[in-house]
Amino acid sequence: MGGVTVSAKPEGGTITTTVFTDDGGNYYFPPLPAGKYRVWAQTLSFQTAKGEVDLSANRKHDFTLAAMATPEQTFKQLPGNLVLAALPEETQDDQRMKRIVRSACTGCHTASYPLQHRFDQPGWHAVIELMKNANVYGTYVGKDRPPSGLLDFHQKELAAYLTRARGPGQTSMKVKLDPRPSGESARVVYKEYDVPLDPDAGLPPNFVQNDGSDWSLGTPSILIPGYGVHDAWLDLTGNVWFTCNLPNRRTTIGRIDSTTGEVKLFKVSAPNGLAAQTHGMTRDPNGVLWFNINNGRGGVGRIDPKTEKIDVFLPPTGMSPTGGATTVDYDGKGMIWASSPDGALRFDPATERFTEYKSVTYKTANGTGTTYGAAGDRNGNGYWAEMTLDIIGIGNGASGKSSEIRLSPIKDEMDRLTAEERKFYETYNQPDFNNPLPWAQGPRRMGTDKNADVLWVGNSWGANLARIDTRTHEMTYVPLPGAQQPYHVTVDKNHNAWTNLWGADRVIRYNPDTATWTAFDLPTRGAEPRYVSLLERDGQATQVVLPYFRGRKVAVMTLRSEGDLQALKAQAER
Repeated sequence: MGGVTVSAKPEGGTITTTVFTDDGGNYYFPPLPAGKYRVWAQTLSFQTAKGEVDLSANRKHDFTLAAMATPEQTFKQLPGNLVLAALPEETQDDQRMKRIVRSACTGCHTASYPLQHRFDQPGWHAVIELMKNANVYGTYVGKDRPPSGLLDFHQKELAAYLTRARGPGQTSMKVKLDPRPSGESARVVYKEYDVPLDPDAGLPPNFVQNDGSDWSLGTPSILIPGYGVHDAWLDLTGNVWFTCNLPNRRTTIGRIDSTTGEVKLFKVSAPNGLAAQTHGMTRDPNGVLWFNINNGRGGVGRIDPKTEKIDVFLPPTGMSPTGGATTVDYDGKGMIWASSPDGALRFDPATERFTEYKSVTYKTANGTGTTYGAAGDRNGNGYWAEMTLDIIGIGNGASGKSSEIRLSPIKDEMDRLTAEERKFYETYNQPDFNNPLPWAQGPRRMGTDKNADVLWVGNSWGANLARIDTRTHEMTYVPLPGAQQPYHVTVDKNHNAWTNLWGADRVIRYNPDTATWTAFDLPTRGAEPRYVSLLERDGQATQVVLPYFRGRKVAVMTLRSEGDLQALKAQAER
């Protein structure tokens, strides 16, 4: 069988290595340290096969896969994109409800988690009752704000729809499996690095019973108490660095030794006695890491991996701090851009001065334009996304002025609204960026081509990438296959756009020259990566970094050529 996922983890170790079988069912790991390993193989609709190998020398281990006994067992294995695709859409009413599930029920978890369960109509009604009173972090806020108007308005018909799809009776779901990985997608190798549990949580070592590595257990219920891995980069020597945006007492950012898996934590103190939280991160051309930081007031942090010295820079009083779902990037003039709640800030490392750019449109009848993603282009300009309002803000680096681009609403979704819905949405106010209007594009995080005048925006609800010419501001939309939902975009040296699909357990690459997509499946269920970054070094394979926010791991995917596989095959045969 080709395209089967095969994983190995050393006894007592924290690094899981994963490869895929070729068309003949053969698989080849890179050289691994000697020792005892747990090994397992899995693919959709088959039971997980498990074994043990002692790598005192080269070893060959064969697996035999047995088919799942029931469709429900296969359903439990599914990633979020296939779960969403299976939802019924035969009628206009079904399509309306499917849109609500995609946009209002996947903001803080992948769809494969709630939909792996089956409830009757009162059960689904109770789930929605809870979720309409929860914020993006999954925290109950029913005592502090009105419930989500969107879920409140649609609660009855949404519960009925979910009952037909995932109720106790006959299901209306139509599951269609993707082809297994092949070609380039089956040549990659993953290294997944565990991030430790927060010791202050007082949890037993065996607390995590399902970390997503065995798909037959389903998508794990998370947050797993850890260090809130959000953004991550490889430094120029190949070690992993990550930000932490969950409250804790020990870490502001962390480093993972890519050889041993050892985690080193770095703390900047906040006034409340906790560690200062971080969210966004970037690596500039000199290898220096920049991140936003909140040690009482949102600012920008800097660390040189060579010295491990942290510097913190705060905007002056009267200027907005960094904040919102903060993203950090650099531009072609050496400036650092970071999102603020109502726009973006540009930081000059030479003068240590901030420049503020305000959103042109900020408050509307339908919500507030809190900034989400941000990016800088090669000409010294900055960009930021107002996710709630479908607006891209622009900061002109030369003039210091702000302007904006408005994304187009999704016409098909507007056309299928009922008269009652149209009246409701005229005055509907979004409590946060995960309660969108049905026709919203939802620009989340973005990235510029540092070798061209192009900005790519990941439109989460629109299921597309917006391609914007940074000189003319001309915009086109590139739909993702299967209506998969992008989160962040980064661009490689060949102008390809990479985007992580937080609800699909995969990363995909778009080649604008050929207008083709390539999908790379992740080894973990419920990974929910919030970011994607690259390390491209002359003469070395491209490495793709994917922090698993919900899975408490950081994955590094290395692209391997056919020649690399042939060399490993020859080595294994000796």
